Amino acid sequence: MKKPNFILLADAYKYSHHKLYYPGTSKIYSYLESRGGMFDETVFFGLQYFLKEYIEGVAFTQADLNEAEDFLLQVFNRADVFDKSKFQYILDKHQGKLPVKIKAVAEGAVVPVGNVLMTIENTDPECFWLTNFLETVLMQIWYPTTVATLSFKVKKAVTEYYAETATSGAEAGIDFVLNDFGFRGASSVESAALGGCAHLINFAGSDNLAASVLAKQYYGAQKVHGVSIPATEHSICTLLGKEGELEVFRHILKTFPTGIVACVSDSYNIFRACENYWGKELREEILNREGVLVIRPDSGDPIMTLLKIFEILFDKFGYMVNEKGYRVLPPQLRVIQGDGVNYNSIIEIYEALKAKGISAENLVLGMGGALLQKVDRDTQKFAIKCSYATINGKDVRVEKSPVEMDENGQISESFKKSKGGKLKLVKLEGAYQTVQTEEYPELEDELRTVFENGEIKKEHSFEAIRELAKNYKNEIYNSVAY
Repeated sequence: MKKPNFILLADAYKYSHHKLYYPGTSKIYSYLESRGGMFDETVFFGLQYFLKEYIEGVAFTQADLNEAEDFLLQVFNRADVFDKSKFQYILDKHQGKLPVKIKAVAEGAVVPVGNVLMTIENTDPECFWLTNFLETVLMQIWYPTTVATLSFKVKKAVTEYYAETATSGAEAGIDFVLNDFGFRGASSVESAALGGCAHLINFAGSDNLAASVLAKQYYGAQKVHGVSIPATEHSICTLLGKEGELEVFRHILKTFPTGIVACVSDSYNIFRACENYWGKELREEILNREGVLVIRPDSGDPIMTLLKIFEILFDKFGYMVNEKGYRVLPPQLRVIQGDGVNYNSIIEIYEALKAKGISAENLVLGMGGALLQKVDRDTQKFAIKCSYATINGKDVRVEKSPVEMDENGQISESFKKSKGGKLKLVKLEGAYQTVQTEEYPELEDELRTVFENGEIKKEHSFEAIRELAKNYKNEIYNSVAY
């Protein structure tokens, strides 16, 4: 499949900027940050993909430029906006390699909001306009970073509930608690792959094969990180009608007599299925299996449905009370909730289980659209802003500081206030903090050069990214194997 024309990968208004920057401008330096949002920190991820896919090496050819010239003339219907010579200069002098320098924090790093995550600046004074021309493509880092952050926060919450309610040693299974069901609900194959890969930083469960492919192709993953199990769907369980549901269930157990297998059980009556079919007709077969049957409800209020199901299963299969005082099903039986699952409902579900004396280890989760699709750039309020420039040989600190009016008519400083100057990210007393480049000269800049003049200077392996996020320290991670 032909790659998109790089020259056309920008918002249309940016093609006029080479004329609109003040005369004498020779340097534009910009930075990326999350200005706040749903979570108080972000897991940085995805830059390496965008560099390799769209920017590395020869970013465009003469044929691309000729195509873009005709296309943009039609876009603007005037000849004085797009200046072909600006890109021709890059072709002639730099052989189509982009004269910019990009620094970034390590992928997988967990950074509090309000800090610089990446900087970009032109390395050729003739290409000052190129820095923010790249904003359109590079800003899309918001997506994998937001998904990685959401997945990370779910893992933190799950870890807390395991610490409070689960049997000692059960935390080894946390990697498989949240499963990516989002491929079909994503807006494109690319977004499914990129978002799904971001999820794999934190969890191993995934039906999204594109995610593991991307991890291997762009991050050199040494193995397939997204794993799955045999599982049914309604087309299987309804094939013999309501009267044949039990026979289908029996067939599923015979087909996979060992190992983990999941079965959707709400085709007609989830409570009858749990009580009569699984809990009576097939009870002994389940308890004698060398493996786990995972029962999946897929409709109704998640909390009320799960509580009812667990009471039925505890009654039919029995349970043990672990050392923390919470009930645990026999190891041959678990439940997966994949309907109505999002960050807030996960908290509510596990809180409801805890209130009823049910251990978190009884339940795993599937998350689809809420994981890969129900996020946007404002979930974490991402922005790329210019903070420094050189104009007629003079260094200029650049920043915006807007005010805004609230619903009561009060004027105050906007959260969109940007940073000024050249920036670096340091660790002060173990915590990330953004400072000016000349400050704290004794502290190492956590932003490393990852791209310069067409070449990737530093790559991150997928295993290293996972390890960095995994080893992020706070009180709950220190107390529980994470």
